[in-house]
Amino acid sequence: MASDPDCIFCKIVAGELPARKIDEDDRTISFMDINPGSHGHALVIPKEHARDLLEIAPDELAAVVHAAQRLAKRMPGALGAEGVNLINSCGSIAWQTVFHFHMHVIPRYSYDTIRLPWTPGDGGERLDQAAEALRA
Repeated sequence: MASDPDCIFCKIVAGELPARKIDEDDRTISFMDINPGSHGHALVIPKEHARDLLEIAPDELAAVVHAAQRLAKRMPGALGAEGVNLINSCGSIAWQTVFHFHMHVIPRYSYDTIRLPWTPGDGGERLDQAAEALRA
Protein backbone atom coordinates (compact mmCIF):
# COMPACT_ATOMS: atom_id res chain seq x y z
CA MET A 1 0.00 0.00 0.00
CA ALA A 2 1.44 3.36 -1.04
CA SER A 3 1.88 5.94 1.69
CA ASP A 4 3.65 9.24 2.23
CA PRO A 5 5.69 9.41 5.46
CA ASP A 6 5.00 13.15 5.76
CA CYS A 7 1.24 12.88 5.21
CA ILE A 8 -0.97 13.40 8.28
CA PHE A 9 -3.71 11.17 6.86
CA CYS A 10 -1.23 8.38 6.05
CA LYS A 11 -0.14 8.60 9.69
CA ILE A 12 -3.77 8.15 10.77
CA VAL A 13 -4.06 5.10 8.48
CA ALA A 14 -0.87 3.67 10.01
CA GLY A 15 -2.11 4.29 13.56
CA GLU A 16 0.70 6.76 14.26
CA LEU A 17 -1.72 9.63 14.93
CA PRO A 18 -5.04 9.44 16.75
CA ALA A 19 -8.38 9.99 15.07
CA ARG A 20 -11.99 9.59 16.14
CA LYS A 21 -12.71 6.79 13.67
CA ILE A 22 -16.35 6.14 12.87
CA ASP A 23 -16.13 3.63 10.03
CA GLU A 24 -13.49 1.52 8.33
CA ASP A 25 -13.34 -1.10 5.61
CA ASP A 26 -10.49 -2.68 3.70
CA ARG A 27 -9.94 0.42 1.51
CA THR A 28 -11.21 3.44 3.49
CA ILE A 29 -11.34 5.07 6.90
CA SER A 30 -13.91 7.62 8.06
CA PHE A 31 -13.20 9.89 11.01
CA MET A 32 -14.36 13.13 12.58
CA ASP A 33 -12.99 16.39 11.17
CA ILE A 34 -11.14 18.21 13.98
CA ASN A 35 -12.21 21.57 12.50
CA PRO A 36 -15.88 20.84 11.72
CA GLY A 37 -18.16 23.02 9.66
CA SER A 38 -21.19 21.53 11.39
CA HIS A 39 -22.06 19.00 14.08
CA GLY A 40 -20.95 15.58 12.82
CA HIS A 41 -18.66 16.78 9.97
CA ALA A 42 -16.51 13.80 8.98
CA LEU A 43 -13.81 12.91 6.47
CA VAL A 44 -13.52 9.78 4.34
CA ILE A 45 -10.08 8.88 3.01
CA PRO A 46 -8.59 6.01 1.03
CA LYS A 47 -6.02 3.97 2.92
CA GLU A 48 -3.86 4.11 -0.21
CA HIS A 49 -2.17 7.50 -0.55
CA ALA A 50 -3.27 9.62 -3.51
CA ARG A 51 -2.53 13.33 -3.56
CA ASP A 52 -5.86 14.53 -4.96
CA LEU A 53 -8.78 13.88 -7.31
CA LEU A 54 -6.48 13.97 -10.33
CA GLU A 55 -4.22 11.25 -8.92
CA ILE A 56 -6.58 8.80 -7.21
CA ALA A 57 -7.22 5.52 -9.04
CA PRO A 58 -10.84 5.08 -10.22
CA ASP A 59 -11.44 2.02 -8.02
CA GLU A 60 -10.11 3.85 -4.95
CA LEU A 61 -12.32 6.84 -5.76
CA ALA A 62 -15.33 4.54 -6.02
CA ALA A 63 -14.50 3.02 -2.62
CA VAL A 64 -14.32 6.48 -1.02
CA VAL A 65 -17.61 7.58 -2.60
CA HIS A 66 -19.30 4.38 -1.45
CA ALA A 67 -18.02 4.90 2.12
CA ALA A 68 -19.12 8.56 2.03
CA GLN A 69 -22.62 7.53 0.94
CA ARG A 70 -22.76 4.88 3.67
CA LEU A 71 -21.86 7.54 6.25
CA ALA A 72 -24.23 10.16 4.80
CA LYS A 73 -27.13 7.71 5.07
CA ARG A 74 -26.53 7.47 8.83
CA MET A 75 -26.57 11.22 9.45
CA PRO A 76 -30.33 11.97 9.36
CA GLY A 77 -31.19 9.26 11.89
CA ALA A 78 -28.10 9.51 14.07
CA LEU A 79 -27.67 13.29 14.11
CA GLY A 80 -30.98 14.73 12.94
CA ALA A 81 -29.31 16.12 9.80
CA GLU A 82 -31.71 17.65 7.28
CA GLY A 83 -29.27 17.27 4.38
CA VAL A 84 -25.67 16.38 3.60
CA ASN A 85 -22.91 17.98 1.53
CA LEU A 86 -20.12 15.91 0.00
CA ILE A 87 -17.16 18.15 -0.78
CA ASN A 88 -13.74 17.50 -2.26
CA SER A 89 -11.14 20.19 -2.84
CA CYS A 90 -8.49 19.54 -5.49
CA GLY A 91 -5.47 21.82 -5.29
CA SER A 92 -4.60 24.63 -2.92
CA ILE A 93 -6.48 27.20 -5.04
CA ALA A 94 -9.59 25.06 -4.43
CA TRP A 95 -9.01 25.07 -0.63
CA GLN A 96 -7.23 21.71 -0.38
CA THR A 97 -5.01 21.88 2.71
CA VAL A 98 -4.16 18.19 3.26
CA PHE A 99 -2.71 16.60 0.15
CA HIS A 100 -4.19 13.12 0.59
CA PHE A 101 -7.46 12.69 -1.29
CA HIS A 102 -10.45 13.06 1.04
CA MET A 103 -14.16 13.70 0.96
CA HIS A 104 -15.85 15.92 3.51
CA VAL A 105 -19.21 14.49 4.60
CA ILE A 106 -20.97 17.46 6.16
CA PRO A 107 -24.37 17.06 7.79
CA ARG A 108 -26.55 20.11 7.26
CA TYR A 109 -29.09 21.68 9.58
CA SER A 110 -31.49 24.57 9.16
CA TYR A 111 -29.64 26.38 11.96
CA ASP A 112 -26.06 25.93 10.72
CA THR A 113 -24.00 28.85 9.47
CA ILE A 114 -22.35 27.23 6.44
CA ARG A 115 -22.83 29.31 3.30
CA LEU A 116 -21.72 28.93 -0.30
CA PRO A 117 -18.29 30.47 -0.87
CA TRP A 118 -19.45 32.12 -4.09
CA THR A 119 -22.42 34.04 -5.38
CA PRO A 120 -23.84 32.16 -8.36
CA GLY A 121 -24.09 34.33 -11.45
CA ASP A 122 -25.02 34.21 -15.11
CA GLY A 123 -22.37 32.35 -17.11
CA GLY A 124 -23.30 34.15 -20.32
CA GLU A 125 -21.34 33.32 -23.47
CA ARG A 126 -18.54 31.83 -21.38
CA LEU A 127 -20.79 28.79 -20.78
CA ASP A 128 -20.54 27.91 -24.47
CA GLN A 129 -16.78 28.56 -24.50
CA ALA A 130 -16.21 26.30 -21.50
CA ALA A 131 -18.47 23.58 -22.88
CA GLU A 132 -16.61 23.62 -26.19
CA ALA A 133 -13.20 23.47 -24.48
CA LEU A 134 -14.28 20.55 -22.28
CA ARG A 135 -15.70 18.63 -25.25
CA ALA A 136 -12.42 18.91 -27.17
